Amino acid sequence: MPRKIKNDFPIFRQAKTFKPWVYLDSAATSQKPKAVIEAEKDWYEKYNANIHRGIYHLSEQATELIEGVRQRVADFIGAESKRSIIFTSGTTDGINLVAQSWARHYLKQGDVVLLTEMEHHANLVPWQRLAEELKLELRFWPIDKQGRLELEGMDQLFREVKLLAITQVSNVLGTVNPLQKIIKAAHRKRIRVVVDGAQSVPHFAVNMKRLKADFFVFSAHKMLGPTGVGVVYINPELFSKVREYRLGGGMIREVSKKKASFADLPWRLEAGTLPLAQIFALREAIGYLEKVGMVRIMRHDQLLTKYAYQKLMQIKEVQIVGPAPKQRSGLISFVVDDIHPHDLATWLDQYHICVRAGHHCAMPLHQKLKLPATVRASFYIYNDKRDIDIFIRALRQIINKWRKQ
Repeated sequence: MPRKIKNDFPIFRQAKTFKPWVYLDSAATSQKPKAVIEAEKDWYEKYNANIHRGIYHLSEQATELIEGVRQRVADFIGAESKRSIIFTSGTTDGINLVAQSWARHYLKQGDVVLLTEMEHHANLVPWQRLAEELKLELRFWPIDKQGRLELEGMDQLFREVKLLAITQVSNVLGTVNPLQKIIKAAHRKRIRVVVDGAQSVPHFAVNMKRLKADFFVFSAHKMLGPTGVGVVYINPELFSKVREYRLGGGMIREVSKKKASFADLPWRLEAGTLPLAQIFALREAIGYLEKVGMVRIMRHDQLLTKYAYQKLMQIKEVQIVGPAPKQRSGLISFVVDDIHPHDLATWLDQYHICVRAGHHCAMPLHQKLKLPATVRASFYIYNDKRDIDIFIRALRQIINKWRKQ
């Protein structure tokens, strides 16, 4: 699959002064197929007009196209209605939207917000700030030594909790959390659930009708789409509970000098002009993923993750963090004895291998792991075993050179 697919990505076809070039940082951002890049260009050349404003044909056509993408996103994630789909600038913006437009009005002093120890800063810092302002209590769901949530005693853990903010897939550990089970248990306790889906939506099918999350947030740029676009799914049960939090054009119904009334969802939460060309290109990203097939993508990720995990386990200087391959998505974070992750990533770059090094916007998790940083290799549809073999060979060479110093 990957060799044929790789031809669809211009960045891999451009003339290089070196070979090979291996991209193993898709958890940070995925590369873009030509169809997505061309879609942005097509918008500006063929459809560029503001939406929901003009009564001329081009504006009406643009409006129809963007609302068509909204429906496409709803279908892709199994949402009940396109009204549940709010366009944002990304996952970070989306979680802030949930915090400010809903949680700020739902939670009150003394309420408990439960987070996990594996959260990205985007699903942690907004709740810290809200807790400071509203005098909320933050609690943390611990992870075990394998980097999995401790599921025993869940009912006790959920006592007094009003809101659970949880990632579906850890961007450091790769852990895939059993969300359907967790959300069902949370709802039995009348706990609302906000899900960070940034690392899950690109890699396997999600379905809101089955998952029943109250809010579900993800980014386009990790799923072959453009930067600057994200999605918030809102459960229809909560439509009446969400309030506007950004005010301006495009989200109003009527304005006088002293008061304003606001549009229905989703437009009430989309103040100002949206990144229209990028939203239009998101349609092509979804189309590309659907053409490849989400089940096929998931199996390919599993195959590569297992292969890389086994290869890394054969290097005695390597320590992998997180669970076994069956319980993780398409990434592996690790450390190498006596080599700082930043140094290792720099040396891998000299072999033209792109990996991420640092705390990956998850400092509390790294504090829990007692590690200042890790190296992360993440895989996607354009990677294959050959990429991993090149990566492992370079890693071994770097370790051997380090030993001799």
